Amino acid sequence: MAIITPSPDNPFFKAEGDAARQKAESLGYRTSVASHGDDPNKQSELIDAAISRKAAAIVLDNAGADASIGAVQKAANAGIPVFLIDREINKTGVAKAQIVSNNAQGAQIAAQEFVKAMREKGNYVELTGKESDTNAGVRSKGFADVISQYPDLKRVAQQTANWDQQEAFRKMETILQRNPDIQGVIAGNDTMALGAIAALKSARKSDVVVVGFDGSPDAIAQIKAGNMAATALQPAALGAEMAVVQADKYIKTGKTGQPEKQAIDCVLVTKENADHIKNFAEIS
Repeated sequence: MAIITPSPDNPFFKAEGDAARQKAESLGYRTSVASHGDDPNKQSELIDAAISRKAAAIVLDNAGADASIGAVQKAANAGIPVFLIDREINKTGVAKAQIVSNNAQGAQIAAQEFVKAMREKGNYVELTGKESDTNAGVRSKGFADVISQYPDLKRVAQQTANWDQQEAFRKMETILQRNPDIQGVIAGNDTMALGAIAALKSARKSDVVVVGFDGSPDAIAQIKAGNMAATALQPAALGAEMAVVQADKYIKTGKTGQPEKQAIDCVLVTKENADHIKNFAEIS
């Protein structure tokens, strides 16, 4: 079974790759795990390699909603079922499953907590993800659907930091020079939120409300330390395991027994429940 994700430097992608590999090996499959690094050309090469190896199935966190359609179609044409995790593509009927976090729901619960922590007023910044990733737009809209109901919350800047911590740090530094009077930052993922926290610290700004999205171990640590208000946990391992189980069922029976599009609800993480989160999952 071929498992292909974005860079494992991001702990979210590492968690889903590890979970898929462990589940596949527990079901008796040999696995290959590789990263496309968000490069559609590299992704095509990896899918070509999986086709030439006659992989039983491909579990893929893709490199772009439009840019990935051709590669997924190529695998399907070669008789290799593809199971998408975390990110959808802009076409149905090509992949056997598209299993994603409920990004709209996750963004809304994160935004509700942000509003509460901001006490319904103040200036804030939004850092958004990669424009080619449908999740970036869905999360940004989810934030806006909630925050727009509070007229005393004013967004003074909105910039993409492409899911990247260093880029978020640089963008936040520039934003702070232009808009020093900021009370909050809401970010489309935890990696960007961490970059914002570092920039705020560098600018000696405290008491700024920061909310992210993912539930990464580093973000959980920042929540426990009081540097971050909340995040929306995406169950990375659960989605990856579901994809492998459905791939196994499809290989054996010719069907998954599930609809193609499947959404998993996110979980709000604050200081109250941060001790019960480990490796993108709730623990008792």
